[in-house]
Amino acid sequence: MVDDDLWMLIEPLLPSWPERSPGPRPVADRLCLQGILYVLHNDIAWQLLPLELGFGSGQTCWRRLERWQQAGVFDRLHRILLAELNGVGGLDWSRACMDGSHIRAKKGELTRVRRRSTGGRRAASIT
Repeated sequence: MVDDDLWMLIEPLLPSWPERSPGPRPVADRLCLQGILYVLHNDIAWQLLPLELGFGSGQTCWRRLERWQQAGVFDRLHRILLAELNGVGGLDWSRACMDGSHIRAKKGELTRVRRRSTGGRRAASIT
């Protein structure tokens, strides 16, 4: 599923494992990536990843995905792929848009806007 050209881009971005890590030898990164892609492509739960495929368990692949996400692997890969596509003229920047969900909101700034009350009016006093 992951061809050699794509793997050559991804492999240098992955964080290295400690030489003497406790527990059994970890599943190869390339196999975990293939397991991650299998789960995402087939839209299945991590627990349903078949062990017969040789990608490791769903939990192993999920942990590796979390580790890589925390290390910023996918953000860097995204930038590299965009630069390559742009280099060969494969991007139409006139159709690009900004996604506001990726921009931090300014915190702590108060906005002074007059708002109409949604409560009822006070009754007139009869005394």
